[in-house]
Amino acid sequence: MNEKWIENGIEQLIDEFGEDKVKKAIEYVKKFEVEIPSWVFGNFGGGRFGNYVPPGFARNIYEKIDDAEFVNKLTGATPRIATHLLWDFSSDGVEPDIKIVEEVHIYLKEKGLSLGAISPTYFLTGSHKGSFTSIEKETRKRYIEQTVFGAKIAEKYGNKVLTLWFPDGSLYPGQIDLKENYERMKNSLMESYSKIPKDVKILIEYKLFEPGTYSTTIPDWGTSYILAKSLGNNVGVLIDLGHHPHGVNIEQIVAILISEKIPCGFHFNTRYAADDDHAVEPNMHIARIFYELVKEKVICNKGRDWTYMIDQVCGRENRFHSILHSIDSLQISLARAVLTDSEKIKEYQKKDEIILANRTFNTSISLCDVRPIVFRARIEKNLPIDPIKTYIESKYQEKIERERK
Repeated sequence: MNEKWIENGIEQLIDEFGEDKVKKAIEYVKKFEVEIPSWVFGNFGGGRFGNYVPPGFARNIYEKIDDAEFVNKLTGATPRIATHLLWDFSSDGVEPDIKIVEEVHIYLKEKGLSLGAISPTYFLTGSHKGSFTSIEKETRKRYIEQTVFGAKIAEKYGNKVLTLWFPDGSLYPGQIDLKENYERMKNSLMESYSKIPKDVKILIEYKLFEPGTYSTTIPDWGTSYILAKSLGNNVGVLIDLGHHPHGVNIEQIVAILISEKIPCGFHFNTRYAADDDHAVEPNMHIARIFYELVKEKVICNKGRDWTYMIDQVCGRENRFHSILHSIDSLQISLARAVLTDSEKIKEYQKKDEIILANRTFNTSISLCDVRPIVFRARIEKNLPIDPIKTYIESKYQEKIERERK
């Protein structure tokens, strides 16, 4: 898109939404930051992908950081990288290593990046009977120790955010005692929490199913909320967009959690089937979620912000294209949310003008093209207008495929 197209688009948006709204949307896009996951760049395929891993994958945490650095240069929106303890800071896949953490911390500084949220890795060797809910005391002890280790890393080297997702559950009715399983989870969380620095924000994730197909110990946001409230004020809910039944109103969940005033965060992705690996798309669903976040001032509002992360691992597509597409989609969704006239909507709500409120809402959320706003924000930050096009032209893909054979 050329400069003239962008300027014409900005003028049209000003005519429809007003200059103040358009300027505010540009500033929000410029300020928005989201963490990207180290694992999106790594050797992660698995049977469901036919063991396919895109060419040029990062072979270690340092190459993951190199890739993250390049993404940040193209977008200016991803200065932090989220990591998994046993994928990124372990030499044996069983125990984390503080020496690796210290070396990575230095390397991140050299690259102009920093460590984001830390995720203990509960789903590798030894967790086939559960992690925090395992009937084996030694297994629970190992994972509790890893959790405390991760929290201390988050406090000293990261952004003081610890994200927890557990694979615990069952495949068949009768396999486990559901009540006892939940109680072991709660007790293990309490034991971990007692040893974690209280300035670390802990976000508890949930998942409808997988790997357990009959039961998951933390299956929904309500269970995460109950567990968070049982621990302390620094504990909240992590919403992963892929971890819901079809048709769930996630923006309503967001509104409830904002009302409850607990710390929360997002793993952004798109759910088509039963997982969370797809890139974000700029659809109405994402925009409606962003509307709640913008309206309640928990995004681009330092001190009140939720924690925002992307969680995706691509099956077949180029992973740089995928992560850049996600960032682009989030910025578009944010711009649409900022343009939305919440005051006018409130007036229609008071008058019980249902369709008029809905039409006003959809004018920005689903009907307008906000790409000129996103492009203008990038120009003002001296960034490429089209990050994916610039990535292709950079030949970075050819470089990593050649060097990482």
